[in-house]
Amino acid sequence: MTVKTLNHEAAIGASPSREALLAQQRLAIAKCAELAALVDRHTSSERSGYYPTAIDPLVFVRCDNSKTIQDVSEPLFAIVVQGEKKLSLNDEVFQYGVAQYLVMSVDLPLSVCMIEATPDQPYLGLKLKLDLVQLCEIIAQTNPDIDKQENSVRGWCVSDAGPSLIDCAIRLTTLLDTPQDIPFLAPMIIREIYYRLLTDKQGEAVRQIATSGSNMQRIAEVIRQIKAEFTKPLRVEELAEQANMSAASFHRHFKTVTSMSPLQYQKHLRLLTARQMMLGEAIDATQAAYRVGYESTSQFSREYSRMFGAPPMRDIERLRTA
Repeated sequence: MTVKTLNHEAAIGASPSREALLAQQRLAIAKCAELAALVDRHTSSERSGYYPTAIDPLVFVRCDNSKTIQDVSEPLFAIVVQGEKKLSLNDEVFQYGVAQYLVMSVDLPLSVCMIEATPDQPYLGLKLKLDLVQLCEIIAQTNPDIDKQENSVRGWCVSDAGPSLIDCAIRLTTLLDTPQDIPFLAPMIIREIYYRLLTDKQGEAVRQIATSGSNMQRIAEVIRQIKAEFTKPLRVEELAEQANMSAASFHRHFKTVTSMSPLQYQKHLRLLTARQMMLGEAIDATQAAYRVGYESTSQFSREYSRMFGAPPMRDIERLRTA
């Protein structure tokens, strides 16, 4: 397993304009402190979790412990404004913190741990669900000649957030204090956030997922199908044909985007869903295994233990008493 820590200093050291970038970094961190105060005000010290807002795609995140969360993430933009987090996808692990952001371009099964989070100094962040239709419109206006057949890029990226991007998040959050302004102003600010993501140095994944006919978009369509039909047997040849790729090319592009094979992706979906079923519906491991598509309960138990570190029922009991 490879652990990568996104380091502001490392990025700055590679630039010829070190002093200017250091000043920009300090400004970004200062703006994050301003944004953290806003997120703190709109969340509660009595509860860790997600906080939906009156701006539909905008959600705040608050966590006062280092509990690990495993879920399937949808396409989103998320920024850390206080604390630090660790994100794991298969064998890849990234750590990142204040004034750094994540863009998720496709649905991916993730493990997330807030590694700097206490009741006195909780982890604070915000996330914004990505609207691919709106992204397509912005691309058509700003970069209409993009090569649709470019190679796929990874379906997630972590990067430093510039002051202008954080300022957009501040202005969007501030609208919650004047709800009458939300219908008119929120769409414009969200559009500006999209523009800044698309023109950022890490914008390639965002551009590719929103570009009709790109290799990455075709992989994303297959991912959505696997997610919708994850209980059914997986036929890679049919998925490759759907993506209009050879089996070898499809496998290569799929792994580039998701960091796993199609079968591994399906397995992660099945096990995560089974875990949620056992927690939420109080069913046993055998029932959960069959409902998510396993024919062998022993195979289910082995793969579950490998992924979550304990057999199904012991893991569920641990989660309930945590």
